[in-house]
Amino acid sequence: QVPLVESGGGLVQAGGSLRLSCAASERTFATYAVGWFRQAPGKEREFVSAISWIASSTYYADSVKGRFSISRDNAKNTVYLQMNSLKPEDTAVYYCAARRFSTAQDMGVLSDGDRWGQGTQVTVSS
Repeated sequence: QVPLVESGGGLVQAGGSLRLSCAASERTFATYAVGWFRQAPGKEREFVSAISWIASSTYYADSVKGRFSISRDNAKNTVYLQMNSLKPEDTAVYYCAARRFSTAQDMGVLSDGDRWGQGTQVTVSS
């Protein structure tokens, strides 16, 4: 199992940027696809972005395409979500999830076996 720790959330004005990190302590983290999801108060958890375990292919929700960028540094066992041009509607708790040997596209659908972090709050003020 891969314990995940998210960080990098905070309060930012609309149009600003934040970079979230999802870190794991396992050497096998490179074999996991990682997805970012978010949940706003009163709403369902929704997919944001994912990166595959091999070839680092990426996948984005339409709502963040062109503004967010996902990447990974396997030497640091960390996946990043760079969020630019933030909007108030991006306000949510952001979670990362990991699934071994998955593709980025498959991470768009939740699975019972996924590992989750504790979440990090992102608040965008207008």
